[in-house]
Amino acid sequence: ELEQEKINAKLKSEWIDVTLPVSQKGSLHPLTIISNRFKKWFNQNGYYETNGSEIENDKYNFERLNLSEDHPARDMQDSLYIEKGKLLRTHNTGFTARELEKNANKAFSQFTIGRVYRNDEDDQTHSHQFMQVDLVSVGHYSFPNLMWTLKSLISYVLEEEIEIRLRPSFFPFTEPSVEVDIFYKNRWIEVLGAGMLNNKVLKAAGYTNDMNGFAAGIGIERIAMIKYGIDDIREFYRNDLRFLNQFKEVK
Repeated sequence: ELEQEKINAKLKSEWIDVTLPVSQKGSLHPLTIISNRFKKWFNQNGYYETNGSEIENDKYNFERLNLSEDHPARDMQDSLYIEKGKLLRTHNTGFTARELEKNANKAFSQFTIGRVYRNDEDDQTHSHQFMQVDLVSVGHYSFPNLMWTLKSLISYVLEEEIEIRLRPSFFPFTEPSVEVDIFYKNRWIEVLGAGMLNNKVLKAAGYTNDMNGFAAGIGIERIAMIKYGIDDIREFYRNDLRFLNQFKEVK
């Protein structure tokens, strides 16, 4: 009985009236702020959002994206497997593969925002988990359509008109592929990878007509670090109020 009285007294002392007005103004997390900016642009430009499990299978995470089991590009993504054939998604491009399959021979524009996972050592610029936005648009497009989309999207998120610069690169699911730099705060900064959809990816999804498309993948943390001058990616996950309180007035 004495022990129960102590427990009751402790519970009473820790009781919180959740109906009382909040005296401290909260704020959105910077990653939420950036994600919302991306979503607003997509919603204004005819894209629909897709979300799903953070556990993906090998078929959609790799094979449908032109990454066969022995493809050397898999070495670029040190994956976290749960069991054979199942892993924590290394990118959100698996949703692109699924949507291509659902919409075979149809035009559509889709985006996904969510966490992805890599077996990476955490430091100032790397994390084993991070947020990524993936976009795909299918129809009858040329490379300038991709260029306009990227310039318009990033300018909207950064809230100022920016210049972009494209450099040739390699991604198995796009051809041609490019790394995209932006001129921001008086310097060129690499921000994302993009390209025109590889015909092999379209065919694997069931496309038999003459449609093509473009796709891009963008790290949310990278854009937030560039926009707000944050020099350590780990700040996003420490839940330090001194860091978070800086964003109270940011919408």
